[in-house]
Amino acid sequence: MNRFFDIVFSIFALLLLSPLLIPVIIVLRFSGEGEVFFLQERIGRNGKNFKLYKFATMLKDSPNLGTGTVTIKDDTRVLPAGKFLRKSKINELPQLLNILFGSMSVIGPRPLTEETFSAYSKSCQESIKKVRPGLSGIGSIVFRTEEEIMSGPRGSTNFYQTVIAPYKGQLEQWYVQRTNIFIYFILIFLTCWVLIRPSSQFVWRIFKDLPVPEKVIAVHVNYPNS
Repeated sequence: MNRFFDIVFSIFALLLLSPLLIPVIIVLRFSGEGEVFFLQERIGRNGKNFKLYKFATMLKDSPNLGTGTVTIKDDTRVLPAGKFLRKSKINELPQLLNILFGSMSVIGPRPLTEETFSAYSKSCQESIKKVRPGLSGIGSIVFRTEEEIMSGPRGSTNFYQTVIAPYKGQLEQWYVQRTNIFIYFILIFLTCWVLIRPSSQFVWRIFKDLPVPEKVIAVHVNYPNS
């Protein structure tokens, strides 16, 4: 059932957003390094790799510079136009093609690189591989300001691997264990909601059984009473 809605939503969204996508393509083509799309290997369903589509927002060689595949606040590898595209999440929209082609779903765990995926526990990895990765999902909603969290003393790959990744993995595993069409639509609604109200705690009110975050990041994910 999810796959049916994935196809319908991706076709509808591509048609609806074409007046936005076409100008972005033109701007990227004639600015920065002239690259429009950024394609990167990500881990998909059943552990199979696929090419993930994004609008190019960083230097071509960014995976080999600085913090690698982890992006931090005020990352110097981000191009001028890329700052707006990343903040507005417009850079993620080409993944609608991944959804249409079947390598992704609208909702699911975020597709990760080998490097970032390895930060998850083995049991978490095996669980996540059971479903298609998503354009959005519980991990993306809770960590919608991940680049802001990864700033100052927290702006290191070690902080990502030891604090953020383990908790994000718990969230993704929570989704895989409960996935159904009802949660699929609720998470689509919440994705739209947090784009309008980034500081909202609504996700915690709807899903009261979500894993509890560590104190060091609780306030950054808008956990109640943190």
